[in-house]
Amino acid sequence: MAELHLPTTLKPLFADLPRRVAVEASTVVEAIEKLDQNWPGMRSRLCEPGPALRRHIHVYVDQERATLDTPLAKDSRVDVITAITGG
Repeated sequence: MAELHLPTTLKPLFADLPRRVAVEASTVVEAIEKLDQNWPGMRSRLCEPGPALRRHIHVYVDQERATLDTPLAKDSRVDVITAITGG
């Protein structure tokens, strides 16, 4: 199973959300959809209404920048990072 490492900024929005979640998924988007099954609304926090990650969400699979279509191996590490912007 791929292991997702989630940002602390999501914790207050979803009850009982752990920082690490193991999921069986073949792509990043499938992993996000599995998260959304357990924590409804997760997909809308991470993705635009179309097939794209939100502008301030960055995903890395095994330390490489990823898109929603990026494939996952059984032992992939997926890091979800929220970018911080401001002036």
